[in-house]
Amino acid sequence: MCGIVGYVGKDKKAINVLINGLKNLEYRGYDSAGIAYYNGSELKIVKEKGKIVNLEKLIKMEDSSLGIGHTRWATHGEATRINSHPHKVGKITLVHNGIIENYADLKEELIRLGYEFKSQTDTEVACALIDYLYSKFHDLLKSINEFQKRVRGAYALVIISDDDYNSLYIAKKDSPLIIGISENENYIASDVPAIIDYTNKYIDLNNGEYGIVQEHGIELYNVDGNKVTKDVLEFPRESYDISKNGYEHIMLKEIHEQPTVLKNTVNPYFENGIESLINKLPDFSKYNKICIVACGSAMHAGLVGKSLIEKFADVEVNVEIASEFRYKKVFIDSNTLVIGVSQSGETADTLKAIEKAKSIGADTLGIISKKGSSIARIVDYLLYTESGIEVAVATTKAYSCQVSLFSLIALKIAIQKDIINKDEFNLILENIKYLPIDIEKMLNNDNLNIYKSIASYLYDKNDIFFIGRGIDYSLCMEGSLKLKEISYIHSEAYAAGELKHGTISLIEPGTPVVAVITDEEIAEKTFSNLVETKARGSHNFIITTESLDRKFIENEVYLESTKVIIPNEHALFQALVTVIPLQLIAYETAKLKGEEIDTPRNLAKSVTVE
Repeated sequence: MCGIVGYVGKDKKAINVLINGLKNLEYRGYDSAGIAYYNGSELKIVKEKGKIVNLEKLIKMEDSSLGIGHTRWATHGEATRINSHPHKVGKITLVHNGIIENYADLKEELIRLGYEFKSQTDTEVACALIDYLYSKFHDLLKSINEFQKRVRGAYALVIISDDDYNSLYIAKKDSPLIIGISENENYIASDVPAIIDYTNKYIDLNNGEYGIVQEHGIELYNVDGNKVTKDVLEFPRESYDISKNGYEHIMLKEIHEQPTVLKNTVNPYFENGIESLINKLPDFSKYNKICIVACGSAMHAGLVGKSLIEKFADVEVNVEIASEFRYKKVFIDSNTLVIGVSQSGETADTLKAIEKAKSIGADTLGIISKKGSSIARIVDYLLYTESGIEVAVATTKAYSCQVSLFSLIALKIAIQKDIINKDEFNLILENIKYLPIDIEKMLNNDNLNIYKSIASYLYDKNDIFFIGRGIDYSLCMEGSLKLKEISYIHSEAYAAGELKHGTISLIEPGTPVVAVITDEEIAEKTFSNLVETKARGSHNFIITTESLDRKFIENEVYLESTKVIIPNEHALFQALVTVIPLQLIAYETAKLKGEEIDTPRNLAKSVTVE
């Protein structure tokens, strides 16, 4: 998600607060930035492509008692000054995080009403809609409430009206937004770091809440238009990075951060097209074999990487549990690349496995999150995930970033070997642009209702089975682990073709079976295995793609199953969308059970002992 900051008060210059807040949010990544502020006589908007330093060069420092700022990652429309936030239409100026899913229909309606658009963004459409409603109702709070009824999607909005330069107006749905509380001034932010230098008191907003923030007061309302009273909370400044940012749990926050962190991880390798990918990744041409060593979810990411590299790059890949690799005879040499995967970079077994590989003479590469960690210091090559600090013990965003780097490795090797040509690369590049948007779709409320429905069946069961083939089986392993980690329900992942070799004896009436079916080449095989469990009385859940949904739509077993339909992506990146429902099903199941989701029992975030 992008960064938002707002300020209203007389004690500080709004410009300083906005720029400092945006700088504190830089770790999220962005490709443009902008501010709007009131200087006592007029509202000024300054925005620019690129880093905040570029924006600062355009700003004239002057008195300013109110303002909003934004850092943007381009989604609807490329990274340009015009597409940057804030946007102004009529009397309304705003910044926005999230995606307005029905913006195209709304835009057509607004054009018919006489509105003209300068940008390609959904945010300008939101701005125009609020302006239209305000011209109709002459009450901005009522207009915001009506806006919420008209739009689909996610949003965190901070709004300035030309008729009221003493107030900031806000609205929140499925995108973090908090209000920072201080004496004689108040703040608004999408994340704690934006306001950490000014206050440690804040109000969390729930979905559907909206209101008005002034220097001496705050009024908040729920989606029904009823006034609400909120507790003022505090966060310790020394640990601000663990804030839930409006989410009920840190794990949920980190799940929702995946569109942003994936962009942060992947986009630098495509800044200048194919040349960036070739130049920024190591040269893999000398290796006739790759060995991946990792533990837990990182090992599952490696299994996805194995499928991708073998399929697209035609290179043999073995995946080893790091603790097993340390004590077994291994068959590697100088033509083998050993890849160690670890979020913390301190995982003891993975560190020792890499040391063993180096002692044998193999080259090593680390895929890690923490800069300067032990693994980072010893490997020959290094790829950082840009997942940021991941606090919840059960990994989500770091896992996805690890998978994305394996996708890039597969892609580069395939290009080097002329398996993928430049034309296909360009198609892949187009797919990548829409990947964060598709992931956002899997996080919205419509899908959330499906996840909750599945969780309501799973949460009181004793045994759950996940089945899939190929890369889908690897994803099943991660989905099963997530469920076990935070809900404490016994679950197992099986290669679907193995069911008849013993496991199917455990299927009885009502047994939950979750099938992941995204690989079109073997989808019918997996579906046949699911039909076999149904014959034994299983209660089936299916995660599949839009194209396969059309293929199976008339099958009786398919129709009787609960389905999660995900967008089709290029096969190199399909796993990054497929894993989202698995994460959220685990989360919603654990939530129904009332478990400690962020700190599950017996587990540590970084395992630094054998």
